[in-house]
Amino acid sequence: MLRFFCKTLLITKSKDSTISHALFLRTISSKESTSGTLGSINKENLTISYLMNSCGLPFKAATSMAQKIRIVTTERPDSVIELLQTNGFTKTHIANLLATYPRLLFADPVKTLQPKIEFFQSLGFSGSDLAKFLCSDKAILLRSLEKQIIPTLNFLKTFIHTDENLTTALKRYSSVVCCNVEKTLEPNIATLRGYGVPKSNISKMFTIQPKPLTLSDGRFNDVAAMVNEMGFDPNSLSFILALGSMSATNKQKWERKREAFKSFGWSDDEFLLAFKVQPMVMRTSEKKLVKLMNFFVNDLYLSPSDVAKYPNLFLLSLERRIIPRCSVLQVLMSKGLIEKDLNLLSALNDNKKSFEKRFVTRYEGEAPEIIKAYEGEMGFLGFGS
Repeated sequence: MLRFFCKTLLITKSKDSTISHALFLRTISSKESTSGTLGSINKENLTISYLMNSCGLPFKAATSMAQKIRIVTTERPDSVIELLQTNGFTKTHIANLLATYPRLLFADPVKTLQPKIEFFQSLGFSGSDLAKFLCSDKAILLRSLEKQIIPTLNFLKTFIHTDENLTTALKRYSSVVCCNVEKTLEPNIATLRGYGVPKSNISKMFTIQPKPLTLSDGRFNDVAAMVNEMGFDPNSLSFILALGSMSATNKQKWERKREAFKSFGWSDDEFLLAFKVQPMVMRTSEKKLVKLMNFFVNDLYLSPSDVAKYPNLFLLSLERRIIPRCSVLQVLMSKGLIEKDLNLLSALNDNKKSFEKRFVTRYEGEAPEIIKAYEGEMGFLGFGS
């Protein structure tokens, strides 16, 4: 039987002039080609070529996506790509969008996409910020503007009032746009009010960490109950911070972090004290917690019980913040400019302005090398036991 060979060579050039190619070889009988198989192959190759060249997808992703969609004509996809690019979307943004929602290429750019883009621009999003926001949850562009997006954001504005606060909340957690107000947000807010959390703190929760408010009401109720049982004051900001930390950490990770602290000598009471002073400490990775605790206890010879009183330190960078400060203090101690019995934990815990005033600008004339130490250009040799 007569065989027909259909070959398509796709060639793309990267910025460094490296040429990559993919060769498709299909063997088809003349009978099969007349029955439409050839047309199907041509459509597949057009789809792959378009996804690579116009949308920025790599070959593997493009071939995989070609199993889900077929581009017969590029008129609609071209309009979609043009609209996105005009509004600040790069090929990387577009590729990320299509990876989850390939059928976005066939959305109506005038009726479906443009109104949503203009709506979010009216709130203050623009350029790369708009693209980053819409790519963070690809479902936003496919949800109804009138039935989902606008009603949800109007509800949020009853708590956070201004467009500026609204955009802050959306940048924190874009998926809140797609949340069900009646089934999720309203019940969770009712739970907070039931514990006595003031509306002002609920408003802050939307701008600081809105994600927990989108949990199922059952999960949210469980976490809120645990936070309340730990003794957090519902009137304080720490209540909602603790709720956010506990909801973001599953039971297994929570226990591993708690055991990591206890392995350095913390009691259960000291662990609870640290969490109540700074609830965000449990958002820090277990690896970082161990690394910092090891430095405090084994390199600085600090008491684990004393460290428990300064849990803010676990939110800081060891390399960029703590070690440079130790280097500054080491220089000043070696020159006798500050006492060796200085409250080291308090100094490390100082905010930037306070630390610089106490130890950098005050002594840079007498010890100019502390500038290099503060900028991380000097090694830390330790304070001794």
